[in-house]
Amino acid sequence: MDESYIPIRLKQLRTKKGISATEMSLLLGQTDNYISDIESKYTTPSMEHILLICEFFGISPWEFFDEENANPLLLHKLISELTPLNDQDFENLFNLLLEGQKKLKN
Repeated sequence: MDESYIPIRLKQLRTKKGISATEMSLLLGQTDNYISDIESKYTTPSMEHILLICEFFGISPWEFFDEENANPLLLHKLISELTPLNDQDFENLFNLLLEGQKKLKN
């Protein structure tokens, strides 16, 4: 992970959420160019602001910084939906997923 990670990840998440940098800045209680400044590498957010950004997206800091997770917003939603499933339903869903992956590969 290098110094470009936070600006790139922030822009990726913001774009997927469909919100402008100005809107997000104002919703976070910051100046209208705050998010743009982070994405342009003019400023680096404090840890407090990283936590606010994560809260804004509804993800944990771990999900924000997980480089292997290309879509933390969707994965977070998916896990939230899977959590209440009982073991049998979870296993059935998992098997459907595996079957779907096999069909996609063929």
